[in-house]
Amino acid sequence: MAAVAKHAFVIAGTSSGCGKTTVTLGLLRALMQRSLRVQPFKIGPDYLDSGWHSAVTGIASRNLDAFMLPTATLNGLFSKQMQQADVAVIEGVMGLYDGYGTDPNYCSSAAMAKQLGCPVILLVDGKAVSTSIAATVMGFQRFDPRLNIAGVILNRVNSDSHYQLLAEAITRYCGLPVLGRVPTMADVALPSRHLGLVPAQENVQHDERWQNLAQQLEQTVDIDRLLALSHLNSLPQGEAPAIPDPALAEGLTLALAEDEAFNFYYPDNLEMLEQAGVKIQRFSPLHDTKVPDCQMIWLGGGYPEVHATKLAANIRMRESLKDAHQRRIPLYAECGGLMYLGESLADGEGEVHAMCGVLPGHSQMGKRLTRFGYCEATAIQNTLLAKKGETLRGHEFHYSDFNGPLPAAFDCCKCRDGVAVSRWQGGVQHQATFASYLHVHFAQRPGLLNQWLSFARNSL
Repeated sequence: MAAVAKHAFVIAGTSSGCGKTTVTLGLLRALMQRSLRVQPFKIGPDYLDSGWHSAVTGIASRNLDAFMLPTATLNGLFSKQMQQADVAVIEGVMGLYDGYGTDPNYCSSAAMAKQLGCPVILLVDGKAVSTSIAATVMGFQRFDPRLNIAGVILNRVNSDSHYQLLAEAITRYCGLPVLGRVPTMADVALPSRHLGLVPAQENVQHDERWQNLAQQLEQTVDIDRLLALSHLNSLPQGEAPAIPDPALAEGLTLALAEDEAFNFYYPDNLEMLEQAGVKIQRFSPLHDTKVPDCQMIWLGGGYPEVHATKLAANIRMRESLKDAHQRRIPLYAECGGLMYLGESLADGEGEVHAMCGVLPGHSQMGKRLTRFGYCEATAIQNTLLAKKGETLRGHEFHYSDFNGPLPAAFDCCKCRDGVAVSRWQGGVQHQATFASYLHVHFAQRPGLLNQWLSFARNSL
């Protein structure tokens, strides 16, 4: 039997908020209904968009992050996932050329498309515009002639007559194929809150609105032509990330917090631990009463402030985590996990909720972003993930502050176009517990997890 052709394309927008996630979800479902094996990807560090990809398709979406991952490693992870897929649907980040700073070739959707050898499908808002839309498309088209913008999809266009006007202008002045339109569909609008989209719930996959969206796209987008324009001639050259030391991982169990309050995890991170031999046992700080038997604990990011009342009321779980900390089980917490480990959390209305008390200190929700974006964090003491002097690359996105008496574990720096625009200290290492606001992709450096595993072996 002949091999099925591979396809891949980047859905990129002119800006944030132009509908990339909704259109991506619709295309994923439409392609699945054609019995194609889809693989969703998200450019950048965002957990929420990729979480919706995963929920709607039932397939783990992967983040493609050029800041945290070396080129060869990122290419290797992409190629690995494509071995079992027919079509990669890659959702871009912000606008097509928006990256880290003003360099359009650093951490942008355009740069990722060129790195992977994938065409770009440009999503343009067609509401309240006519011929001027061609000027918008032409600007994106000419900004980087090396980039393969293979086609255009028009969003928020509700009539065929309006669509024909826009498509004719783009074809006439830009020479690009217009693949179709997406009308406004109020029932598929994605809910949002302060960190962006509301995380997808587990029952989303069978929600009929995604079926309706897929059927709409089949009617108004030329998916056959989209596939014809997105043949992947070859997979990018790369290498698989080095897994943690199996000798350290053998026999270890990781207790992973996963529920409505804590659910921000990169699937690649979990797979690296499992490939090394770590068994992952999931538990819920909201619904369970104790931490499973384990030698490692991971509390990921999420929305503890939204669920603070219920987290506070689950006293037995809070006591179980504190007991694990006191028994020196190495506990790693990211962002929301850090907030949960403190003594208390003040929510956006000022109500104070008791938390685990593992870390001396308190979290306070604010009205605006405290930190947002990529940064480099250099350890100023030994921690679970980095020894003194080692640097981690990661991403912060939070409205809260954590304040306490423990010394900071990291010197952090945010640079833009080679210039440091802010510096701060963050993260704490308290006995065998390490917590910080930094979200980290473990594949960024070989051996990154070995320190945590070494700590864990002492718990056997």
